[in-house]
Amino acid sequence: MESKYIGLLLAICSSVLIGVSFVLTKIGLQRCTPSQEGHYASDSHRYLRNPIWWVGMITMISGELLNFVGYIFAPAVLITPLGALSVVWAVLASPLLKEKLTRIGIIGCLLSLLGALIIVLHAPEDPVVQSVDELVNYMLQPGFIVYTVCVILATVLLIWKAVPRWGKDRPLVYVSICSLVGSLSIMTIKAFGIAVRLTIEGYNQFLQPSTYVFAIMCIISILIQINYFNKALDTYSTNVVTPIYYVSFTTTTILASAIMYRGWHTADGIATATLICGFLIIFIGVYLLNAMASHNIAIPHPKLHITKNTATKGGINRVSLERAVNDIAITR
Repeated sequence: MESKYIGLLLAICSSVLIGVSFVLTKIGLQRCTPSQEGHYASDSHRYLRNPIWWVGMITMISGELLNFVGYIFAPAVLITPLGALSVVWAVLASPLLKEKLTRIGIIGCLLSLLGALIIVLHAPEDPVVQSVDELVNYMLQPGFIVYTVCVILATVLLIWKAVPRWGKDRPLVYVSICSLVGSLSIMTIKAFGIAVRLTIEGYNQFLQPSTYVFAIMCIISILIQINYFNKALDTYSTNVVTPIYYVSFTTTTILASAIMYRGWHTADGIATATLICGFLIIFIGVYLLNAMASHNIAIPHPKLHITKNTATKGGINRVSLERAVNDIAITR
């Protein structure tokens, strides 16, 4: 069997595992969600005590490992588009999770996938890196340093300002944190993987301080991604989070690679124009998904509307509140 077919087989298995992991993780989060309205399992990390959530995480890690190995056997232009299968699996599981996908959501999902595939197929290819020192030299270039600083500042700003204000209303807030941090973690994981490979071949890279720096950066970035990905999955439906996460992570990763390897200098005019079209299609698709999620959250129940007139000196009028609750029970 040719190596590229091995890579494709690994990528397909990876996509299936990752898609299943989204569903299992969501089920674990649903079972841990507290009864109080407005509270989520991810707020207190209670999902860490749920076995289904751990099965989902282990499945996701297994899928990512298969995907990582797949890149060894086949080029990225063949492997990356198959990541869209994980989105398909997650969307197909909507009935199992009792989630509803509207027509706007379907259109947004399809546009997001189309834009991501256009970008992947026309993105500049990365050069082959054979050593950690070579990768470090790429990372120390001014363009990538500026990108890294921008990502760190944007992540801090999102966590500090955007999460408290829009985290429960806009899925793009949580997913943006995961994607931005993930674009850097891919580079550090790649560097650490090269270090491990060279060590196995007899060239001990664990004598180099940079190897430990990459390992620490990997751990920190992965923990940040797990935390905010679970918040996104706990707050919003899987069929909204999965496509947004896929396209944003793919886009930021390609952008980071292009900046680090200066891939834009090798792209022709047609490829550049196609990439811009891909970004525009992604923007429209993600906008529709984000708007759909925000619309679903923002609409209050029509029967539960307590005005100031229903409030008494001692609190909310008990009879009015009971009527509102009964109305909700009848409508359901």
